[in-house]
Amino acid sequence: MSSRRKFLAQGALGLAAAAVSGRALHAAQPVSADSPTTDTWFDISLAQWSNNKAYWSGQKDKMRFAEITKREFGIHAVEYVNQFYMDGFSPAVTAELKRVSDGEGVRNVLIMCDRCGRLGDSNPKKQAQSIEDHLPWLEAARTLGCHAIRVNAFTEKSESYGTQLDRAADGLRRLCEIGDDYGLHVIVEPHGGLSSNGAWLAALMDLVNHPRVGTLPDFANYGSKREGWKYDYYLGTAQSMPYAKGVSAKAFHFDENGEESTMDFRRLIQIVKDHGFTGTIGIEYEGNKIDEDTGIALTRDLLVKLGGHL
Repeated sequence: MSSRRKFLAQGALGLAAAAVSGRALHAAQPVSADSPTTDTWFDISLAQWSNNKAYWSGQKDKMRFAEITKREFGIHAVEYVNQFYMDGFSPAVTAELKRVSDGEGVRNVLIMCDRCGRLGDSNPKKQAQSIEDHLPWLEAARTLGCHAIRVNAFTEKSESYGTQLDRAADGLRRLCEIGDDYGLHVIVEPHGGLSSNGAWLAALMDLVNHPRVGTLPDFANYGSKREGWKYDYYLGTAQSMPYAKGVSAKAFHFDENGEESTMDFRRLIQIVKDHGFTGTIGIEYEGNKIDEDTGIALTRDLLVKLGGHL
Protein backbone atom coordinates (compact mmCIF):
# COMPACT_ATOMS: atom_id res chain seq x y z
CA MET A 1 0.00 0.00 0.00
CA SER A 2 3.05 2.27 -0.17
CA SER A 3 1.91 3.72 -3.49
CA ARG A 4 -1.43 4.71 -1.97
CA ARG A 5 0.24 6.39 1.00
CA LYS A 6 2.64 8.18 -1.31
CA PHE A 7 -0.26 9.42 -3.43
CA LEU A 8 -2.23 10.68 -0.43
CA ALA A 9 0.82 12.40 1.03
CA GLN A 10 1.53 14.16 -2.24
CA GLY A 11 -2.11 14.80 -3.18
CA ALA A 12 -2.03 18.50 -2.46
CA LEU A 13 1.21 18.87 -4.39
CA GLY A 14 -0.23 16.98 -7.34
CA LEU A 15 -3.34 19.16 -7.46
CA ALA A 16 -1.27 22.32 -7.27
CA ALA A 17 1.07 21.10 -9.99
CA ALA A 18 -1.91 20.52 -12.26
CA ALA A 19 -2.34 24.25 -12.66
CA VAL A 20 1.36 25.05 -13.18
CA SER A 21 2.74 25.66 -16.64
CA GLY A 22 4.12 22.48 -18.17
CA ARG A 23 7.16 24.37 -19.44
CA ALA A 24 8.39 24.73 -15.88
CA LEU A 25 7.86 21.04 -15.24
CA HIS A 26 9.46 19.48 -18.30
CA ALA A 27 12.65 20.92 -19.75
CA ALA A 28 13.00 18.80 -22.89
CA GLN A 29 13.40 20.88 -26.03
CA PRO A 30 10.80 20.31 -28.78
CA VAL A 31 11.82 19.17 -32.23
CA SER A 32 12.57 22.13 -34.46
CA ALA A 33 9.66 22.98 -36.71
CA ASP A 34 12.14 23.79 -39.48
CA SER A 35 13.96 20.46 -39.47
CA PRO A 36 11.67 17.39 -39.39
CA THR A 37 13.40 14.36 -37.93
CA THR A 38 14.68 11.54 -40.15
CA ASP A 39 14.78 9.24 -37.13
CA THR A 40 11.88 6.80 -37.53
CA TRP A 41 11.22 5.51 -34.02
CA PHE A 42 7.53 4.62 -33.74
CA ASP A 43 4.70 3.09 -35.75
CA ILE A 44 1.50 4.97 -36.55
CA SER A 45 -1.96 3.47 -36.07
CA LEU A 46 -5.45 4.88 -36.50
CA ALA A 47 -7.96 4.91 -33.66
CA GLN A 48 -11.42 4.20 -35.06
CA TRP A 49 -12.88 7.03 -32.99
CA SER A 50 -11.18 9.50 -35.34
CA ASN A 51 -13.93 8.67 -37.84
CA ASN A 52 -16.67 8.23 -35.27
CA LYS A 53 -19.22 10.37 -37.12
CA ALA A 54 -18.72 8.39 -40.31
CA TYR A 55 -18.97 5.03 -38.52
CA TRP A 56 -21.97 5.99 -36.42
CA SER A 57 -23.84 7.26 -39.48
CA GLY A 58 -22.93 4.26 -41.62
CA GLN A 59 -21.12 6.46 -44.14
CA LYS A 60 -18.16 4.18 -43.55
CA ASP A 61 -18.57 0.43 -43.03
CA LYS A 62 -17.33 -0.56 -39.57
CA MET A 63 -16.62 -4.08 -40.84
CA ARG A 64 -14.17 -2.65 -43.40
CA PHE A 65 -12.28 -0.52 -40.87
CA ALA A 66 -8.88 -2.08 -41.58
CA GLU A 67 -9.42 -1.87 -45.34
CA ILE A 68 -10.53 1.77 -45.18
CA THR A 69 -7.58 2.69 -42.97
CA LYS A 70 -5.05 1.26 -45.39
CA ARG A 71 -6.64 2.31 -48.66
CA GLU A 72 -7.78 5.81 -47.68
CA PHE A 73 -4.98 6.83 -45.32
CA GLY A 74 -2.05 4.53 -46.08
CA ILE A 75 -1.91 3.40 -42.44
CA HIS A 76 -1.18 -0.24 -41.66
CA ALA A 77 -2.28 -0.54 -38.00
CA VAL A 78 -5.68 -0.01 -36.37
CA GLU A 79 -7.28 0.49 -32.95
CA TYR A 80 -10.91 -0.66 -32.72
CA VAL A 81 -13.64 0.93 -30.59
CA ASN A 82 -15.99 -1.65 -29.10
CA GLN A 83 -18.99 0.72 -29.11
CA PHE A 84 -19.37 0.35 -32.86
CA TYR A 85 -19.77 -3.43 -32.57
CA MET A 86 -21.89 -3.88 -29.44
CA ASP A 87 -25.16 -4.24 -31.31
CA GLY A 88 -25.24 -7.83 -32.51
CA PHE A 89 -21.66 -8.57 -31.48
CA SER A 90 -20.61 -12.21 -31.87
CA PRO A 91 -17.51 -14.30 -32.65
CA ALA A 92 -18.57 -14.13 -36.30
CA VAL A 93 -18.09 -10.35 -36.22
CA THR A 94 -14.58 -10.78 -34.85
CA ALA A 95 -13.80 -13.42 -37.47
CA GLU A 96 -14.85 -11.07 -40.27
CA LEU A 97 -12.76 -8.21 -38.87
CA LYS A 98 -9.82 -10.61 -38.72
CA ARG A 99 -10.39 -11.75 -42.29
CA VAL A 100 -10.47 -8.17 -43.57
CA SER A 101 -7.39 -7.04 -41.65
CA ASP A 102 -5.42 -10.13 -42.66
CA GLY A 103 -6.41 -9.61 -46.28
CA GLU A 104 -5.14 -6.03 -46.20
CA GLY A 105 -1.99 -6.80 -44.23
CA VAL A 106 -3.12 -4.47 -41.44
CA ARG A 107 -1.98 -5.02 -37.86
CA ASN A 108 -4.65 -5.00 -35.14
CA VAL A 109 -3.23 -3.09 -32.17
CA LEU A 110 -5.93 -2.92 -29.50
CA ILE A 111 -9.64 -2.61 -28.72
CA MET A 112 -10.87 0.46 -26.84
CA CYS A 113 -13.51 -0.77 -24.37
CA ASP A 114 -16.26 1.56 -23.20
CA ARG A 115 -19.72 1.04 -21.68
CA CYS A 116 -18.42 -1.83 -19.55
CA GLY A 117 -19.34 -0.51 -16.12
CA ARG A 118 -16.99 0.72 -13.40
CA LEU A 119 -13.98 -1.38 -12.49
CA GLY A 120 -13.82 0.62 -9.27
CA ASP A 121 -17.50 0.33 -8.35
CA SER A 122 -18.18 0.19 -4.60
CA ASN A 123 -20.89 -2.43 -5.17
CA PRO A 124 -19.11 -5.82 -5.38
CA LYS A 125 -21.74 -7.25 -7.73
CA LYS A 126 -21.50 -4.29 -10.11
CA GLN A 127 -17.70 -4.44 -10.00
CA ALA A 128 -17.77 -8.15 -10.79
CA GLN A 129 -20.19 -7.46 -13.65
CA SER A 130 -17.84 -4.82 -15.02
CA ILE A 131 -15.00 -7.34 -15.08
CA GLU A 132 -17.31 -9.86 -16.75
CA ASP A 133 -18.38 -7.32 -19.38
CA HIS A 134 -14.76 -6.93 -20.51
CA LEU A 135 -14.32 -10.65 -21.23
CA PRO A 136 -15.88 -10.71 -24.73
CA TRP A 137 -13.45 -7.98 -25.75
CA LEU A 138 -10.49 -9.90 -24.37
CA GLU A 139 -11.67 -12.84 -26.48
CA ALA A 140 -12.00 -10.61 -29.54
CA ALA A 141 -8.63 -8.96 -28.97
CA ARG A 142 -6.91 -12.34 -28.76
CA THR A 143 -8.59 -13.51 -31.97
CA LEU A 144 -7.60 -10.32 -33.77
CA GLY A 145 -4.00 -10.56 -32.59
CA CYS A 146 -4.09 -7.33 -30.58
CA HIS A 147 -1.63 -6.77 -27.77
CA ALA A 148 -4.11 -5.08 -25.42
CA ILE A 149 -7.56 -3.87 -24.53
CA ARG A 150 -7.94 -0.26 -23.37
CA VAL A 151 -10.17 0.10 -20.32
CA ASN A 152 -11.48 2.91 -18.12
CA ALA A 153 -10.58 3.20 -14.43
CA PHE A 154 -14.00 4.54 -13.50
CA THR A 155 -14.96 4.92 -9.84
CA GLU A 156 -17.54 6.73 -7.72
CA LYS A 157 -16.59 10.40 -7.71
CA SER A 158 -18.20 11.03 -4.33
CA GLU A 159 -15.61 8.85 -2.61
CA SER A 160 -12.18 10.03 -1.46
CA TYR A 161 -9.16 9.96 -3.73
CA GLY A 162 -7.60 7.14 -1.74
CA THR A 163 -10.77 5.06 -1.69
CA GLN A 164 -11.21 5.50 -5.43
CA LEU A 165 -7.59 4.45 -5.87
CA ASP A 166 -8.08 1.28 -3.83
CA ARG A 167 -11.30 0.29 -5.58
CA ALA A 168 -9.96 0.93 -9.09
CA ALA A 169 -6.77 -0.97 -8.30
CA ASP A 170 -8.75 -3.96 -7.06
CA GLY A 171 -10.90 -4.24 -10.18
CA LEU A 172 -8.05 -3.50 -12.54
CA ARG A 173 -5.74 -6.06 -10.93
CA ARG A 174 -8.43 -8.74 -11.17
CA LEU A 175 -8.94 -7.96 -14.85
CA CYS A 176 -5.16 -8.04 -15.43
CA GLU A 177 -5.01 -11.50 -13.89
CA ILE A 178 -7.59 -12.64 -16.43
CA GLY A 179 -5.74 -10.76 -19.17
CA ASP A 180 -2.66 -12.76 -18.30
CA ASP A 181 -4.53 -15.94 -19.26
CA TYR A 182 -5.24 -14.36 -22.66
CA GLY A 183 -1.70 -13.06 -23.13
CA LEU A 184 -3.03 -9.49 -23.32
CA HIS A 185 -2.22 -6.20 -21.64
CA VAL A 186 -4.92 -4.19 -19.89
CA ILE A 187 -4.15 -0.51 -20.33
CA VAL A 188 -5.84 2.56 -18.89
CA GLU A 189 -6.48 5.80 -20.73
CA PRO A 190 -6.95 9.09 -18.89
CA HIS A 191 -10.65 9.27 -19.65
CA GLY A 192 -12.46 11.28 -17.03
CA GLY A 193 -12.72 11.32 -13.27
CA LEU A 194 -9.48 10.79 -11.37
CA SER A 195 -8.00 8.80 -14.25
CA SER A 196 -7.42 12.20 -15.89
CA ASN A 197 -5.19 13.20 -12.96
CA GLY A 198 -1.70 12.10 -13.98
CA ALA A 199 -0.47 11.64 -10.40
CA TRP A 200 -3.48 9.48 -9.49
CA LEU A 201 -3.09 7.39 -12.65
CA ALA A 202 0.60 6.77 -11.94
CA ALA A 203 -0.24 5.80 -8.34
CA LEU A 204 -2.87 3.40 -9.70
CA MET A 205 -0.26 1.68 -11.86
CA ASP A 206 2.08 1.32 -8.88
CA LEU A 207 -0.67 -0.05 -6.67
CA VAL A 208 -1.88 -2.62 -9.23
CA ASN A 209 1.75 -3.67 -9.80
CA HIS A 210 0.96 -6.32 -12.40
CA PRO A 211 3.05 -7.03 -15.52
CA ARG A 212 -0.05 -6.79 -17.73
CA VAL A 213 -1.15 -3.35 -16.56
CA GLY A 214 -0.18 -0.14 -18.32
CA THR A 215 -1.32 3.25 -19.51
CA LEU A 216 -2.45 4.72 -22.81
CA PRO A 217 -1.47 8.40 -22.42
CA ASP A 218 -3.81 10.64 -24.41
CA PHE A 219 -2.42 14.12 -24.91
CA ALA A 220 -5.54 16.19 -24.29
CA ASN A 221 -7.33 13.95 -21.80
CA TYR A 222 -5.72 15.30 -18.63
CA GLY A 223 -8.13 17.40 -16.62
CA SER A 224 -11.81 17.62 -17.50
CA LYS A 225 -13.64 20.48 -19.13
CA ARG A 226 -16.91 18.68 -18.45
CA GLU A 227 -16.13 18.37 -14.74
CA GLY A 228 -14.59 21.84 -14.54
CA TRP A 229 -10.99 21.16 -13.53
CA LYS A 230 -7.65 21.47 -15.31
CA TYR A 231 -4.52 19.35 -15.37
CA ASP A 232 -1.41 20.20 -17.29
CA TYR A 233 -1.21 18.12 -20.50
CA TYR A 234 2.58 17.96 -20.48
CA LEU A 235 2.83 17.00 -16.82
CA GLY A 236 0.12 14.34 -17.17
CA THR A 237 1.78 12.83 -20.22
CA ALA A 238 5.16 12.75 -18.50
CA GLN A 239 3.65 11.11 -15.40
CA SER A 240 1.92 8.43 -17.49
CA MET A 241 4.77 7.56 -19.85
CA PRO A 242 6.78 5.29 -17.50
CA TYR A 243 3.84 2.86 -17.66
CA ALA A 244 2.84 3.38 -21.30
CA LYS A 245 2.11 0.43 -23.57
CA GLY A 246 0.68 2.73 -26.25
CA VAL A 247 0.02 6.42 -26.86
CA SER A 248 -2.98 8.31 -28.28
CA ALA A 249 -1.97 11.39 -30.26
CA LYS A 250 -5.05 13.53 -29.77
CA ALA A 251 -5.41 16.36 -32.29
CA PHE A 252 -8.06 19.03 -32.86
CA HIS A 253 -6.98 21.85 -35.18
CA PHE A 254 -4.11 22.72 -37.51
CA ASP A 255 -2.50 25.92 -38.76
CA GLU A 256 -1.46 26.69 -42.31
CA ASN A 257 1.86 24.90 -41.75
CA GLY A 258 0.21 21.64 -40.73
CA GLU A 259 1.04 22.10 -37.05
CA GLU A 260 -1.48 21.24 -34.32
CA SER A 261 -2.58 24.65 -33.05
CA THR A 262 -4.29 23.87 -29.73
CA MET A 263 -1.26 22.39 -27.96
CA ASP A 264 2.50 22.04 -28.34
CA PHE A 265 2.20 18.76 -30.18
CA ARG A 266 5.91 18.47 -30.93
CA ARG A 267 6.75 18.96 -27.29
CA LEU A 268 4.34 16.19 -26.32
CA ILE A 269 5.90 13.82 -28.85
CA GLN A 270 9.31 14.74 -27.46
CA ILE A 271 8.14 13.79 -23.96
CA VAL A 272 7.08 10.41 -25.35
CA LYS A 273 10.47 9.95 -27.03
CA ASP A 274 12.41 11.06 -23.96
CA HIS A 275 10.85 8.18 -22.02
CA GLY A 276 12.29 5.67 -24.46
CA PHE A 277 8.96 4.74 -26.03
CA THR A 278 9.27 2.97 -29.39
CA GLY A 279 5.83 1.38 -29.73
CA THR A 280 2.73 2.47 -31.60
CA ILE A 281 1.23 5.96 -31.47
CA GLY A 282 -2.42 6.09 -32.49
CA ILE A 283 -4.06 8.98 -34.32
CA GLU A 284 -7.15 10.19 -32.48
CA TYR A 285 -8.52 13.20 -34.31
CA GLU A 286 -11.42 14.96 -32.54
CA GLY A 287 -11.60 18.39 -34.15
CA ASN A 288 -14.71 20.00 -35.61
CA LYS A 289 -13.43 22.78 -37.87
CA ILE A 290 -12.40 20.43 -40.67
CA ASP A 291 -13.79 17.07 -41.73
CA GLU A 292 -12.62 13.87 -40.08
CA ASP A 293 -10.70 12.53 -43.07
CA THR A 294 -8.72 15.75 -43.47
CA GLY A 295 -7.99 15.88 -39.75
CA ILE A 296 -6.74 12.29 -39.82
CA ALA A 297 -4.50 13.02 -42.81
CA LEU A 298 -3.03 16.14 -41.18
CA THR A 299 -2.35 14.29 -37.92
CA ARG A 300 -0.74 11.45 -39.89
CA ASP A 301 1.50 13.79 -41.83
CA LEU A 302 2.65 15.60 -38.69
CA LEU A 303 3.45 12.29 -36.98
CA VAL A 304 5.46 11.19 -40.01
CA LYS A 305 7.49 14.42 -39.75
CA LEU A 306 8.19 13.60 -36.12
CA GLY A 307 9.46 10.08 -36.70
CA GLY A 308 6.39 7.98 -37.37
CA HIS A 309 6.30 4.98 -39.70
CA LEU A 310 3.19 4.06 -41.68
